[in-house]
Amino acid sequence: MDLKSPRTDSSAASAANRNAANAPKHVLAPLPYDYAALEPHIDARTMMLHHDKHHASYVEKLNAALEPYAELRGRSLPWLMVNGDEIPQAIRTAVRNNAGGHLNHSLFWTLMKPKGGGDPGGALGKAITQAFGNIEAFRKAFDDAGGKVFGSGWVWLAMTPGKGAGKSSLEILTTPGHDNPIQQGKYPLLVNDVWEHAYYLKHENRRPDYLKGWWSVVNWPTVEQRFENPDQPTEFEPAGGFLHGAAK
Repeated sequence: MDLKSPRTDSSAASAANRNAANAPKHVLAPLPYDYAALEPHIDARTMMLHHDKHHASYVEKLNAALEPYAELRGRSLPWLMVNGDEIPQAIRTAVRNNAGGHLNHSLFWTLMKPKGGGDPGGALGKAITQAFGNIEAFRKAFDDAGGKVFGSGWVWLAMTPGKGAGKSSLEILTTPGHDNPIQQGKYPLLVNDVWEHAYYLKHENRRPDYLKGWWSVVNWPTVEQRFENPDQPTEFEPAGGFLHGAAK
């Protein structure tokens, strides 16, 4: 009686189970500032609920959807967003919604800071002026786009990569739900969340007030870094930003 095959199969199964158990899970990073740090524009309770409840729920639901698929649990958030055809149909919508919610919020938190605001400088400031006429015209166009989002979504400043140095172009766009510009082959630089949970406790249904006041907490140095170094890895873009992370 040949006992070698059963032992080999058992060993292989055990190894597969260990690998599945050790496959990474997505985690919720802490906010880079205190809940009250963005007062008076964004109140502490909104920040707590937004991060600890809403964002946390996307991470939890994403991990739950990916639990049976160890080969997908190690994929980056950008990859999950742009490779929907490689995700099983049974979890495709859940992954798109919750990976998007996790990715968008992870970026959103980094693009705000206490005592933020002002105007963008350097190459980004010049590019915005070239694309929109001046910084104030850009802000107005951004706010107008965000105000017109029907229901829930996001408003972005994104870069479309061009061929050759200096050939990339900037544009303002909006996405529904938790979709992201990388799904359109574009690189996000700046984003504002226009889901009601981002502003309703303080601003109620006055989304335009929220959008206008939000500029006082924008973290322009980080936006400038993204514009100047789109290949730079981040905690949620491990393969060098959205453009490259989507392929890993």
